[in-house]
Amino acid sequence: MALTGRTALLAALGSLPVGILAPSWSGILAVNAPLTLAILCDFALAAPVRKLQFTRSGDTSVRLGETATVQLTVTNPSPRRLRAHLRDAWPPSSWPPATEAAASRHDLTVPAGERRRLTTELRPSRRGDRHADRITVRSYGPLGLAARQGSHLVPWTVRVLPSFASRKHLPSKLARLRELDGRTSVLTRGEGTEFDSLRDYVPGDDTRSIDWRATARQNSVAVRTWRPERDRHILLVLDTGRTSAGRVGDVPRLDASMDAALLLAALASRAGDRVDLLAHDRRIRTQVQGRSSGELLPALVNAMAPLEPAFVETDTRGLSAAVLACAPRRSLVVLLTGIDSAPVEEGLLPVLPQLTKRHTVVVASVADPRIAEMAAARGSVDSVYEAAAGAQSQEQRQQTAEKLRRYGVTVVDATPDELAPALADAYLALKAAGRL
Repeated sequence: MALTGRTALLAALGSLPVGILAPSWSGILAVNAPLTLAILCDFALAAPVRKLQFTRSGDTSVRLGETATVQLTVTNPSPRRLRAHLRDAWPPSSWPPATEAAASRHDLTVPAGERRRLTTELRPSRRGDRHADRITVRSYGPLGLAARQGSHLVPWTVRVLPSFASRKHLPSKLARLRELDGRTSVLTRGEGTEFDSLRDYVPGDDTRSIDWRATARQNSVAVRTWRPERDRHILLVLDTGRTSAGRVGDVPRLDASMDAALLLAALASRAGDRVDLLAHDRRIRTQVQGRSSGELLPALVNAMAPLEPAFVETDTRGLSAAVLACAPRRSLVVLLTGIDSAPVEEGLLPVLPQLTKRHTVVVASVADPRIAEMAAARGSVDSVYEAAAGAQSQEQRQQTAEKLRRYGVTVVDATPDELAPALADAYLALKAAGRL
């Protein structure tokens, strides 16, 4: 049983004349006996909570930052009218801060034998699966003095997918890809590119592209045209170790890496390449292989959604073995990890020759824009110290990147907003050079 504020108010109002006119046990009994009887009658007339029936429907997935709608249908099979206050509980990260109370609580009235539908709007602030918690119902009597209260567990899960904010860059990258593919410009020769067709010689063409056999068979000079390689294998590797847990601004490094991986996967699949995903720290966290172009992005976002950084040092030897097992033939391996000096020198550099011997390797890392702000700070003693610390940090990252380049690795080091387009540009440059 739950008592309402109305009950407390009536008890307080009744105690005033008793305390003034008849301060005795009989006076107290004269006030409280009728009030207690009214409370018991009100409680008895309230619709029972245990007999209520609940069903859920609505969205099962939503992109981070968007709104998901979940409907809750309440059926009242009892012969009494239900007047209730309901709380549909979800994890705190299902709403923006300070909005849970307004979004999760509902007032409803359900006549006997009828049903009503409530709508709960979720706007999650984190990736992953959000599981519905208990539904708590407080059923009030007709007088509003007492209420029955109980909870029901109605399972429902909403998967919060990566936001894929970098998809705004996809049209411009596809336009560049069409240029490379020869749909909007003349194809050029690059090492490792594939033969496409023959056309007549135009002054200014590379004479090395002349096809002398075709020229001998016709009255004009013929040149070969080429197109970028297709059907190449690209393996996206997400490092989910402790370095991926660091936050740059308000975004975890892992989320920025996912965003860059999604843009690259969308671009590469449009280019006719095969894309796989591997997430690893001490063990394989998730893996996506063998998906067609139409199935790739849904599979990737579903695999990435529940990933969380593990607060352990990444096993780079195990990661290298997993990469070699997933890509037995020559591939483009894109490793999204940090390039802090200690983890790279102690972990990645010793196993890097095994990867570069067989594959083309790209290392993409999230840079902190705050470091650049510190390096440019001036005007006070504290600012000068910040500038020195920022410049030292930048120098260390540059030295680490240079060590990676000595192994033939392409390094992409950019801020969260710039990482995805920079990685896509690096892919297009490798494709244009025929290095995939």
